[in-house]
Amino acid sequence: MPYEHILVTTEGAIGIVVLNRPKVLNALNRALMGELAAALEAFDRDGAVRCVVLTGNDRAFAAGADVREFAEATSVEMARSYRFLEWDRIRRIGTPIIAAVSGYALGGGCELAMACDIIIASESARFGQPEIRLGLIPGAGGTQRLTRALGKSRAMELILTGQMLSAQEACALGLVSRVVPVEVVLDEAKRLAAEVAAQPPVAVRMAKESVNQAFETTLAGGLEFERKCFHLLFGSEDKREGIRAFLDKRPPTFTGR
Repeated sequence: MPYEHILVTTEGAIGIVVLNRPKVLNALNRALMGELAAALEAFDRDGAVRCVVLTGNDRAFAAGADVREFAEATSVEMARSYRFLEWDRIRRIGTPIIAAVSGYALGGGCELAMACDIIIASESARFGQPEIRLGLIPGAGGTQRLTRALGKSRAMELILTGQMLSAQEACALGLVSRVVPVEVVLDEAKRLAAEVAAQPPVAVRMAKESVNQAFETTLAGGLEFERKCFHLLFGSEDKREGIRAFLDKRPPTFTGR
């Protein structure tokens, strides 16, 4: 389908989505979020796509929400607008998503990067939740995901002051996976996506869901969920192929069944 605010392509088993509102630093308006959720859902239904890369441009991954959309809104109007439905749709995507971040990832942009499964940052990347400076707080997961990534004290400092983290600081604190030069950040994300896409798709989805359970439940509950997924995979053709290939000393051919 045609999109106005994003660019969507595929390269082999990799789906690529580029946020495309450069004049406003990829500010996340409702229309863009709707298109993004729809594109990710389409990739999620496509068995040929096994990993997705989400990126912006060199100046900004996304500099935040489009404040003009709700500048005069009341509490009741915001509650009735269901602005976060698209975020919930993105959270339910089973295909792994890798964020390739350059420039600003602030407010909703930082929240969107954290909603992805892996973040590859360029040396120019800057992360932060500056909503406090507008008299607001993060509303799309920032208080929760940033705290889980950085710990209470550091997350509290960033959210209460609106300060930014450099790419190197974000990497040292565990928010991002690695930092690379600006000119190769997308290539690095695609390289990693290709590596993920080469793995057995059913196991990859279950692994993603199991890791996410670590933030959703108790240790005992998470261990039980992991064990059930582990047992279920013994019914997959990919498991049989993976073990046969290992014993035969040959590369496996995974089919997603």
